[in-house]
Amino acid sequence: MSTQWKQRPEGGSRFALWLIRTIGRYGGRGIARLLLFPITLYFLIRRGPERAASRAWLSRALGRRATLWDAARHVHTFAATILDRVFLLGGNTRRFDVTVRGLEDLHAHLDRGCGMLLFGSHLGSFEVLRVLSRQRPDYTIRVVLDKAHNRALTELLDALNPEIAATVIDAGQDGPGLMLEIQQAVQSGAMVALLVDRAHPGAQTVMAPFFGREAPFSMAPWQIAAALKAPVTLAFGLYRGGKRYDLIFENFSDGIDIPRAQRKDAIAALIRRYAARLEDVARQAPYNWFNFYDFWGVEAPRTDDEHVADDHAAQNRSV
Repeated sequence: MSTQWKQRPEGGSRFALWLIRTIGRYGGRGIARLLLFPITLYFLIRRGPERAASRAWLSRALGRRATLWDAARHVHTFAATILDRVFLLGGNTRRFDVTVRGLEDLHAHLDRGCGMLLFGSHLGSFEVLRVLSRQRPDYTIRVVLDKAHNRALTELLDALNPEIAATVIDAGQDGPGLMLEIQQAVQSGAMVALLVDRAHPGAQTVMAPFFGREAPFSMAPWQIAAALKAPVTLAFGLYRGGKRYDLIFENFSDGIDIPRAQRKDAIAALIRRYAARLEDVARQAPYNWFNFYDFWGVEAPRTDDEHVADDHAAQNRSV
């Protein structure tokens, strides 16, 4: 099972986030963006496993052998979204040019007072969701976040916007407590946002086709959706360079209502459908993929058409 990401340090350390936050707030975003180049170089030099994972991913996603320049572009894209967290979480969203698509179904649910689950991924920036508060201040977004694993981000959020920090639902709490808090938020009409692409150690998973190979996806978010019978909307916040983002909402289900006896097979089918959609969007924005580890895992079954990509990954590990 591919759970290596839990053993790797956060992509943005406390010091790096503090430095970016300080320069961004007092020197401006333009000056802070100049730091992205040395940060990218440092990341490429010092974070070998992530560099190798980047090139292996891009070789697969681009359909050719990824170069070091490709990896640098990948890391720079990641660093740019980390910088923009300072402004997005701080409530300074007007400086960004965000194209929003798929709001009709979202409005239809929320305007009836119905809460929903908002399923995101480590593809692009989830924080760009904050532009919704500019358009509709009456909307409530509750983000599910593992505070213990994301200490640097949690501290950044506490410093930038204590009001938003207070709405975070801690994913590190016990299962019944987490379920109850999510249920209460949905029943109150809130959007509860979760990142659903990574499999946690020890969690139940379903193997689903993803870029030509079976990858593990966690069952837990889908089990929550089935238990709550809540609507599910997919959300993608894709960084397009400069100050431009695409924020995309896609209605995935008006309510997952599955008899308990059929739940396991039905959830597996939902996950495979989700993985296919995630692959479609990731192909359109491969440099927005921010899972810097072997997403498929060493135990994933091999297929005949993946040998070239695996050869590329082996070469990358020797760099």
